[in-house]
Amino acid sequence: MDDDLRLLDQWCAGESLAGNTLFRRHFPSVYRFFEHKTEGDIDDLVQETFLQCVKGRDTFKRQSSFRTYLFAIARHVLFYHWRKRAHAAQNVDFEDISIASLSTSIATRISKNEDRARLLAALRTLPLEQQILLEMYYWEGFDRDQLAEVFDVETPTIGSRLTRARQSLHQNLSMATVALDSGFDTWARGLVDKD
Repeated sequence: MDDDLRLLDQWCAGESLAGNTLFRRHFPSVYRFFEHKTEGDIDDLVQETFLQCVKGRDTFKRQSSFRTYLFAIARHVLFYHWRKRAHAAQNVDFEDISIASLSTSIATRISKNEDRARLLAALRTLPLEQQILLEMYYWEGFDRDQLAEVFDVETPTIGSRLTRARQSLHQNLSMATVALDSGFDTWARGLVDKD
């Protein structure tokens, strides 16, 4: 029997020293597996892989090495991680999709954070009612009827208030690259902090 399999059996029987030995032995490889396929969640994914290793021991047929078993689990943990991040239960096809298309690059995140900081600074220069109106419209997803109810006005009034607030915000941002149309709306909605 493979020494790793013996250690797995001992770990499952409650010998934490055996689990620590397996962890130390395979941690570098499992860490490397996740290192370039995630964004900062590596330690959690490594821990989840070893946890699933113990949980799934009864289904392990022992027709392969422990290392093969461990990496099969790591692969499933990684897929689950990206399905969860993509908010897709099962329909992410990992044979056709790349990590780049699933994640936000560091440069994109930095740019988004800078844009968000500019937008927040510009929003704070608006009258408070306009700031609240724009934040509820773009970031909370309130439609015009809902906004009319919140602001206690007629729905057409909300339309004209939104137009004035957007114009003021656009002037404060001095943004030549973002038009005051659906492009601006998409940009503003995309800057919501969902974390």
